[in-house]
Amino acid sequence: MAKKRALITGVTGMVGSHLTDFLLENTDWEIHGMARWRSPMDNISHLLHRLNRQDRVHLIHGDLRDSLSMMNVVRETKPDYVFHLAAQSFPKTSFEAPLETLDTNVQGTNRLLEALRQHAKDAVIHVCASSEVFGRVPKEKLPIDEECSFHPASPYAISKVGTDLIGRFYADAYNMTIMTTRMFTHTGPRRGDVFAESSFAKQIAMIEQNLIPPVVKVGNLDSLRTFADVRDAVNAYYMLVTVNPVGGEYYNIGGTHVATIREMLDTLISMAKVEGIRVETDPSRLRPVDADLQVPNTTKFTTHTGWKPEIGFEQTMGDLLEYWRGRLSDASTHAVR
Repeated sequence: MAKKRALITGVTGMVGSHLTDFLLENTDWEIHGMARWRSPMDNISHLLHRLNRQDRVHLIHGDLRDSLSMMNVVRETKPDYVFHLAAQSFPKTSFEAPLETLDTNVQGTNRLLEALRQHAKDAVIHVCASSEVFGRVPKEKLPIDEECSFHPASPYAISKVGTDLIGRFYADAYNMTIMTTRMFTHTGPRRGDVFAESSFAKQIAMIEQNLIPPVVKVGNLDSLRTFADVRDAVNAYYMLVTVNPVGGEYYNIGGTHVATIREMLDTLISMAKVEGIRVETDPSRLRPVDADLQVPNTTKFTTHTGWKPEIGFEQTMGDLLEYWRGRLSDASTHAVR
């Protein structure tokens, strides 16, 4: 029997690279990772030997903003499972490039699903939306369940509302097995430094190595977040497509550790190898409007799949800090902004 084939869009991102690691360890699937020709390879550098040997991991170039590209990717890979993770994923950047964000995330998802409808209609498909779709949620609606109304607080969040709804539309209209997820904050090694916790960890690692003064620049520290580890998140995505997948369903997924951004920063600072680190607000790090209460109700997903997070918050933060220490200690071979 031929091995199952998985297509991961955005394979070079934090989640895509960890999902590849997970599938290599826990399945016998052939993995086809889609990336733009100019995507940095840092997050999958440890897989280059397998890529070069075509050892269960294959790279295919594609761009969500090019319909012909999407058709080619799907025809070439013929996937049984699809994890659509690729996106313009930075909320702050979306204020500066809203049209690019909408094109990539909304129309890009439509282009991919249309290609799948025509060439791989029987695939089991995961469309990754975001908890940002809920935006500014009043306290009385916490924890946030799947039926909470959308109130997006950034062009990125608006684009993910479109992503969410297009996935559900294709499932309903064309009888495709497509599930959408709203993953709440998930982080860990390889997290991009445009996100708060990774930026803080990077700055602390730089302070430890005397590369910058002992000051961590911050934005809004009062937002409340529920943190999960990226390695738990990719396990959730695997279970989503393999445990009785139901087309058209949509799930909130997230961790169990709730903390403000300030408390998360305090945890990272407590792990620093130096003392006397100060905190300073940087106005450029503030969003025009913020999704400030992000606490999920994950009962629907955990009941359906049996998934639960395994990795604790302290380990996640410690591993993230170690990731940046490693990046910086070998700065001669890694470009660090």
